[in-house]
Amino acid sequence: MSTETLTPATALRVPAWSDALTLNLPTLDDTHREFVDLLARAVQSSDDELPGAWDAVISHTRAHFELENRGMEATGFPPGGCHTREHSDILAVMQEGARRGALGEYGLLRQLASELGTWFEQHAQSMDNAFALYANWVGYDFATGAIAHPDRIPPAPEPVACGAEAPQTIG
Repeated sequence: MSTETLTPATALRVPAWSDALTLNLPTLDDTHREFVDLLARAVQSSDDELPGAWDAVISHTRAHFELENRGMEATGFPPGGCHTREHSDILAVMQEGARRGALGEYGLLRQLASELGTWFEQHAQSMDNAFALYANWVGYDFATGAIAHPDRIPPAPEPVACGAEAPQTIG
């Protein structure tokens, strides 16, 4: 088991909530705040506390992503496929982190928690922000699943690979 001590040269960035992450959707903002707090706790955990702290991050993240994924599916959020795929990829990385942590690679697990904080800032300010604007526009209620303006939901597009352009119709 690792008892790595972090020196100033190897100090990890501790994720912290900032107003820049606010989406003005209380349900998502509360979930995101909790995610950031759990990541910070994992980065700062002792070796003995780290596996439990990481399990809490994973458990929260599953529920967090399921909440968003349900909303994207219910509202027909056009780039929802790319967004949910990113969620799936991140959960796979987190599971690998848990596997490596079980082998005593605590430094790696702390580094992962720190890096996920950096990833999350970008994810929240881009993908989650786009979804939040859309969810507000269609009037999606995260608590009930009700949609106030279903007439604003566009017809389902043909599936497009993430980062690819939609096929163009000629004629």
